[in-house]
Amino acid sequence: QVQLVESGGGLVQPGGSLRLSCAASGFTFSSYVMSWYRQVAGKEREMVTQISKAGDSTNYAESAKGRFTISRDNGKNTVYLQMNSLKPEDTAVYYCNAQRYVTYWGQGTQLTVSS
Repeated sequence: QVQLVESGGGLVQPGGSLRLSCAASGFTFSSYVMSWYRQVAGKEREMVTQISKAGDSTNYAESAKGRFTISRDNGKNTVYLQMNSLKPEDTAVYYCNAQRYVTYWGQGTQLTVSS
């Protein structure tokens, strides 16, 4: 059974930091490109960042560059999203995504950036 389980969301003040984790199971994690997406209610889901299968290549949305860092641990079947200098506009549900020939999604974790 394929599972992507995000954790680490919550409420953080503007300028703060948070790390999201996504634990994968039920498929060969190291064979999948992993991404983080986010979605605000009423808006389309957008990709925030992506990391290659080996973790040696990443790309970021303009809104995430310089503030967010994606990483993965293929030994632990986990992908991370370190978020720094958080802004209120980062408030969203964050989803983990695994992609190869098929695409898997996690259930999402809520991040709220507010004072």
